[in-house]
Amino acid sequence: MAHTIVNPDGLHDPVPFGYSHTVTVPAGQELVLIAGQYGSGPDGAVVSADFAEQVKQTFRNIGVALAAHGLDLGHVVQLRTYVVNHDVTKLGPIAGAVQEVWGEKPPTQTLIGVASLATPDVLFEVEAVAARP
Repeated sequence: MAHTIVNPDGLHDPVPFGYSHTVTVPAGQELVLIAGQYGSGPDGAVVSADFAEQVKQTFRNIGVALAAHGLDLGHVVQLRTYVVNHDVTKLGPIAGAVQEVWGEKPPTQTLIGVASLATPDVLFEVEAVAARP
């Protein structure tokens, strides 16, 4: 992994919340942009009405998209997360899934609460940016 994650002194520790404050990507690295993924199976149907299951499936789908480029989740440098009817109870499943994938070095992430997404059964969606060293 050639990118560098930094959580500066003077800012709170964001890792327990499932993100990092900053990341640098060296010049010359190719960026791979992943469109919003959600908790769907290969047929496009949502795999579960359960929020936590949708979160886990979404990150699996991002992994599949990255593999098509010869990359894995360790190459992700930024996430943009959309949560339908966000409230603090949804932070636990999100942070838990992020920590399961990235451990103590999660990518930067912005969480955006929204009224709805593409279809009524989609509760969670994530766009990702990865860097190819």
